Amino acid sequence: MISTKGRYALRVMIDLAENDNGTPIPLKDIAKRQDISKKYLEIIVKDLVHGNLVSGVSGKGGGYRLSKKPEEISVGEILELTEGTLAGVACLQTDKNSCPRAAKCKTLPLWTEYDNMVHDFFYGKKLSDLY
Repeated sequence: MISTKGRYALRVMIDLAENDNGTPIPLKDIAKRQDISKKYLEIIVKDLVHGNLVSGVSGKGGGYRLSKKPEEISVGEILELTEGTLAGVACLQTDKNSCPRAAKCKTLPLWTEYDNMVHDFFYGKKLSDLY
């Protein structure tokens, strides 16, 4: 399930794309438009900056802007950055967590197909598709 953090991150990214006028956008403006607490947005934007999807400018006239064009940012990137893995089952999260039963697991192909569908869906959608 996608949490509020992932959903709000998408809203922030859409807001930054829609309101891009060449200057950084203050977080308080985004918070007001999106009706999201500024404190919560600070946590979300920190992740987006860390993932190089957003850049920040400090001081007077500061704020945030997208680091790439909206058509270059996938919804999957945003969600995985804020939510972590989108894998539906633990055994597909990483190679480190591979299940000792994988070679004989009858359900692994089902989970793999599901995981691929989710991945392809979210990575096939670009930020520019959402506004």
